[in-house]
Amino acid sequence: MAFASSSSSSSSLLHHSISSHSLASHELKAPWIGSFRPVDRPVVPPTVGTSHRRRCLVKPVYAEPKRNDSVVPQAATMVAPEVVDKVETEDFEKLAKELENASPLGIMDKALEKFGNDIAIAFSGAEDVVLIEYARLTGRPFRVFSLDTGRLNPETYQFFDTVEKHYGIRIEYMFPDAIEVQALVRSKGLFSFYEDGHQECCRVRKVRPLRRALKGLRAWITGQRKDQSPGTRAEIPVVQVDPVFEGMDGGIGSLVKWNPVANVDGKDIWNFLRAVNVPINSLHSKGYVSIGCEPCTRPVLPGQHEREGRWWWEDAKAKECGLHKGNIKQEEVPQLNGNGNGAVHANGSATVTDIFNSQNLVALNRTGIENLAKLENRREPWLVVLYAPWCSFCQAMEGSYVELAEKLAGTGVKVGKFRADGDQKAFAERELQLGSFPTILFFPKHTSRPIKYPSEKRDVDSLMAFVKTLQ
Repeated sequence: MAFASSSSSSSSLLHHSISSHSLASHELKAPWIGSFRPVDRPVVPPTVGTSHRRRCLVKPVYAEPKRNDSVVPQAATMVAPEVVDKVETEDFEKLAKELENASPLGIMDKALEKFGNDIAIAFSGAEDVVLIEYARLTGRPFRVFSLDTGRLNPETYQFFDTVEKHYGIRIEYMFPDAIEVQALVRSKGLFSFYEDGHQECCRVRKVRPLRRALKGLRAWITGQRKDQSPGTRAEIPVVQVDPVFEGMDGGIGSLVKWNPVANVDGKDIWNFLRAVNVPINSLHSKGYVSIGCEPCTRPVLPGQHEREGRWWWEDAKAKECGLHKGNIKQEEVPQLNGNGNGAVHANGSATVTDIFNSQNLVALNRTGIENLAKLENRREPWLVVLYAPWCSFCQAMEGSYVELAEKLAGTGVKVGKFRADGDQKAFAERELQLGSFPTILFFPKHTSRPIKYPSEKRDVDSLMAFVKTLQ
């Protein structure tokens, strides 16, 4: 009671003093709370030009409430630069042109400078470790996240651990929704993608987790290169407004996508990695180049394109999981001209440069291949490749096939090519055993049905052995 009375009296006195203006405002002192006085805090002067901005809390890449036991990269624990509520509008097409000839290191530095802690590197556990090395070389703080699908190779998990220790970081892992995975596996089994395509499984295990990850960012950094995949990545800019995914602000245009190595050849990536002696996934030494989930990835063989080790049972143009579908170039497959040596529009302009061009190769049109297939007693055996000129897998074996044609010249074995995409694809699938590009057929002298080359090895020696065995 005495305390209450004293408190009431003091309050009345204070009110009286203020109302009578007996105390100047600068004479008012901070009140005492019991016997403790608040700890004095240093006064931080406002940053010039930012007094109107609201300091935003840094959101983690997984865009979920932070827990006490959560693990974030070292970069995420550093003081983040002050961020305005909305990213300023910028012409990223113009910026992409300005940076078109910039080095990957310069592009990485610009990305980290512009977005600070609101940008993260997407790391798959393959050769895109080069992105982490470039980020380290800039001297700026950076974040790294990865999608753990639950189906990765043991070597990839070991590589993740090695990378964390080497760079002193914590990778921010994203996992698929357990209920969605459970429903998919229970209804369709563990390997349904071999039967109906990989898109559904990738959507559950990769695309949706990525979507959640990007909702906590304003920009992300990928390892896409123009030379990686046929028909899908040929026109990747070094920076762009993401055409598919949304960032933390939501809506179209709320996320920026950086591709620092878009213009770099794969061999140059590997030369750099060897030169700086960074850790690499041990699968690379076993023939793997492009590395994804264990059931959907295998080593590539001589004469094969790097992406041919992914989803090998599908058509070449389907070799994307959906993470970068916004960069897929939708190509209209044009009609063949009369001799099968390329495609032309109505105005006569060529749209696709043909391949397998050699005086030792015969270009077969639809009538020619039909007649060849009907013959039961041929004068000489034929070796024919079913191809599409836009297919990088076909392009990768062009040199060995042309060399083979030169070696077989004058031996009595004819070597030909038949362009089997576009309107000819259905016919080739039905009558010529086309499964994917390229498909190689041997037409013996005394057998009507052609024999399909069964191996993925497309070097000259392997192809020559196949021909000699059947000649």
